Amino acid sequence: MQKTKRRLLTGNKAIAEAIRQEMERDPSVFVMGEDVGVYGGIFGATEGLFQQFGPERVMDTPISETAFIGAAIGAAAEGMRPIVELMFVDFFGVCMDQIYNHMAKIPYMSGGRVKLPIVLMTAVGGGYSDAAQHSQTLYATFAHLPGMKVVAPSTPYDLKGMMISAIRDDNPVVFMFHKTLQGLGWMDQLDASVGHVPEEAYTVPIGKAKVVREGTDITIVGIQMTTHHALEAAKKLEQHGVQAEVIDLRSLVPLDRETILQSIKKTHRLLVVDEDYLSYGMTAEIAAIAAEEGLYDLDAPVRRLAVPDVPIPYSRPLEQFVLPNADKIFHEAMKLVNE
Repeated sequence: MQKTKRRLLTGNKAIAEAIRQEMERDPSVFVMGEDVGVYGGIFGATEGLFQQFGPERVMDTPISETAFIGAAIGAAAEGMRPIVELMFVDFFGVCMDQIYNHMAKIPYMSGGRVKLPIVLMTAVGGGYSDAAQHSQTLYATFAHLPGMKVVAPSTPYDLKGMMISAIRDDNPVVFMFHKTLQGLGWMDQLDASVGHVPEEAYTVPIGKAKVVREGTDITIVGIQMTTHHALEAAKKLEQHGVQAEVIDLRSLVPLDRETILQSIKKTHRLLVVDEDYLSYGMTAEIAAIAAEEGLYDLDAPVRRLAVPDVPIPYSRPLEQFVLPNADKIFHEAMKLVNE
């Protein structure tokens, strides 16, 4: 019997396909942001949409994040389903009033009478010497603020499925894609940026983590690039007799506590890896969950690996020094299993 050929897409093409299919299905869906039209987004997330849907549904905007995010919020309040791109997550400071005092709070302050089905799509991540103002992830900054769902898919399959879920959700969703996982020709090429993506529309649930590698000796929790680094480290750990279980969070809000707790019941050790800053971040939140709800399942203290509390350096050697990678995860995991 002939095998079915797997259909492979890069991360950016998976996102663009999800948006295209939802625009074809629902005329209330539209896109706006800087360079999302003719250019297709600087990270390719809206590639080809302008040519198909035209300037009324794929709108290039001036460089005024406050204005176009505010416009998207107004459109959502009137029943549209906007997808608005904040080009770099680092730019959130100029428009945080619109994001947090309006987008996140209007549904609550209206007693649920005003729905804001808006997707705020933004690029995150470092690793390519773009310096302190264009290289952050800021996962915890958004996850800390109630009123928004926050997702950060790690594979082309999940990028498409979670984008469709985000567009169909009646709540504001912050959709973070990692630049390195977009599969763009002008960036470092990773095998992880290309993956099987079905042609038909499908959804991946928001708020559900995924065990991407099963193991018995240690649980490693990651998100986006740190998930892929963890999988690479797990191969090396196996050569040293250590079977690591790797969890891809996929969503920060809602956070899948149960999958994490079930894993540490099995492995009794937990390492959390994040490309965000160490203090007050995702690693601390998950460590707290383990301490509050799974302390007696742990045979050793939780270990955390994240970016030190410094701006992301421009210098490539310095940037690589502060970012987590597979070797750092391997060494932290070996310390933990030997405690």
